[in-house]
Amino acid sequence: MPLMTSWVASANDATHPFPLNNLPYGVFSTEGDDPRCGVAIGDMILDVTAAEAEGLITLSDEPLFDMPFWNPLMEEGPAVWTALRARLISLLAEGSDEQAKVEPLLVKQEDAEMHLPFAVSEYTDFYAGRNHAFNVGTMFRGPENALPPNWLHIPIGYNGRASSVVVSGTDIRRPWGQLKAPDQDLPAFLPSRRFDIELEMGAIVGTPSDGPITVQEADDNIFGYVLLNDWSARDIQAWEYQPLGPFQAKATATSISPWIVTKAALEPFRCDTPPREFELLDHLKDCGPMLYDIDLAITMAPAGQPATTIARTNYNQMYYSAAQQLAHHTTSGCPMNTGDLLGSGTISGPTKPERGSLLELSWGGKEPLTLDSGETRSFIEDGDTLTLTGAARGDGYTIGFGECVGTVLPALENPYSR
Repeated sequence: MPLMTSWVASANDATHPFPLNNLPYGVFSTEGDDPRCGVAIGDMILDVTAAEAEGLITLSDEPLFDMPFWNPLMEEGPAVWTALRARLISLLAEGSDEQAKVEPLLVKQEDAEMHLPFAVSEYTDFYAGRNHAFNVGTMFRGPENALPPNWLHIPIGYNGRASSVVVSGTDIRRPWGQLKAPDQDLPAFLPSRRFDIELEMGAIVGTPSDGPITVQEADDNIFGYVLLNDWSARDIQAWEYQPLGPFQAKATATSISPWIVTKAALEPFRCDTPPREFELLDHLKDCGPMLYDIDLAITMAPAGQPATTIARTNYNQMYYSAAQQLAHHTTSGCPMNTGDLLGSGTISGPTKPERGSLLELSWGGKEPLTLDSGETRSFIEDGDTLTLTGAARGDGYTIGFGECVGTVLPALENPYSR
């Protein structure tokens, strides 16, 4: 599909992340105004709440955009999602006879503050990137036993904290936790010394389900995707995760990008999951291309210093798609709700520059990275800003997600000292 041209001139730049082909959904506010729903087009935001109030968008007998999140639209299902996208294209396309009515509803992105684009119902994080799982397993168990016996048969995951999902730009406070050094008999309560990121994609459930669903049904139920950074305290995790898995090590924060890129915008970029050593069980079998060709990158910027690109990879490196993860999640009868967020798991490629976490990039701290500023890093230091970006590149256009940014602040004073 080639670039669709818009009367919003900035949307027609082949390198701009928000062309008419994209139309991602977010929640924004301007000075003195309440948060409201908006759609990115070029360097502008269309105030969708106002467009609905003025009768330019009518999808239901009841308002869908009078709340500062996209969940009411998500609940309506794929037919209404398609109708909204078609209506937005007709309003914003070059030659639209409604341009004069729409122009007053545009806000400059540079004047807007972004908020969480949807109300997160629950959050599940997966461990479904093979290269990442192999790297981490190799560090702790050696290459012969890097992958657990179940890994090639099942998308492993754990239930995280919806309450700590935050929008890009939110500062992240270094967490305290119970740590145990290898040469100590007893643990100590200290700020994390091995704070890390995880480069992930987040899939958002639109249509709820109650009981098992197929991979195709799961794909139909997904509303869209965001960039996701699952901040991880590796030293807390090393002490607590056996036998039940991550807990406090992953509860500090999960950052997401401010714009939901819809499945429709990503349709031209579908690609297959990788070849498999073992045939998957029926409930996990692919029913067509279920991954997406999305270039991803991580930059790190120490306080007052320029950013260094420390990794580049692609979402097509995943072993299990979001649809497979969602379908597996339902097999126990687990209901899935509108606004559920599924983290893909860390996305790493097969070579060192493609690793999606500092744990891998520094190989557990044994191989520190040298930044463009000359500083070195094994893990995140206070004042460091980490930025995730993603883009799918089409014929004369780019589908972007907006940045997923977080700056790490120093730990609080010991909250338990008296």
